[in-house]
Amino acid sequence: MEKTKSLIRLASIAAFVLCMSALPASAQNEAAWKSLEKPLNFYLANDLGRNGYYDQKPIAELMGRMAETIDIEFVVAAGDVHHFEGVRSVDDPLWMTNYELIYSHPDLMLPWYPILGNHEYRGNTQAVVDYSKVSARWDMPDKYYTQVMEEDGATIRLVMIDTSPLLDKYREDTEKYPDAGKQDMDRQLAWIDSVLTAATEDWVLVVGHHPIYAYTDKSESERLDMQKRVDTILRKHGNVDMYLCGHIHNFQHIRKKGCDMDYVVNSSGSLSRPNVEPVDGTVFCSGEPGYSLITVDKKELCLHMVDKNGNIIHTIKRTKK
Repeated sequence: MEKTKSLIRLASIAAFVLCMSALPASAQNEAAWKSLEKPLNFYLANDLGRNGYYDQKPIAELMGRMAETIDIEFVVAAGDVHHFEGVRSVDDPLWMTNYELIYSHPDLMLPWYPILGNHEYRGNTQAVVDYSKVSARWDMPDKYYTQVMEEDGATIRLVMIDTSPLLDKYREDTEKYPDAGKQDMDRQLAWIDSVLTAATEDWVLVVGHHPIYAYTDKSESERLDMQKRVDTILRKHGNVDMYLCGHIHNFQHIRKKGCDMDYVVNSSGSLSRPNVEPVDGTVFCSGEPGYSLITVDKKELCLHMVDKNGNIIHTIKRTKK
């Protein structure tokens, strides 16, 4: 009798596997995506603007398809929406070719919370802020700011920082990055400190463009400045769950010894840099292009790294009692 039951169970499992394998890949993805949904869900995307070239259009379409399945509330855009020289004004045609005409899926007509990347600093940085007056979905009140969201009793604070002016490399290059040295670095650092001092939300995410820790062939001075000026503040408070950034154009997840924070580098949503290797503290790294899906409830926050085919290639899970 037990043998018969076992055979029936095996047959059922085999039938389920065959059924799943017969489904189109998109349907399989949709089922997997739906299982990730929580009360609050949003995207993290960055290093996007390539006028639709490389993987930008396919990834934008993927973001739209996933949003048909998961209830996405908003998009966090962690800098470099515009390559290579930023924008000249709120009427610059790049707003159309880098953003509006690319992220045109109906389910991406959501609030977008952006920050400036180093490429925006090559152009008119104030125009990036002022575009909020033009676009109903571009929501950028200042060059750095904070947002609090609440859903089903779960609260999350986003601390959106402006990292280029915090790095000597950009402040000193007045020809290429004319606005960077004009920003009051000490004022922003004091603001970050004050916001984190007051933060009592269930989850606190700090979003900047530049990494604090990462594998990269870019100047080491960038990371050293971020460690000295930003990381010391984040570690001081002990309430930051994740530091999220872009800039490097690949996925990296780093945990440093003696620190409970997750350092996350989000890959490019257009053109990735596949050359990536582990460094001290690396949990995961990948050269795939893509974006991240972040899902939140009162007790759990998950960041899912999504490649350009819609596969979840790594998940970071944080839990609270």
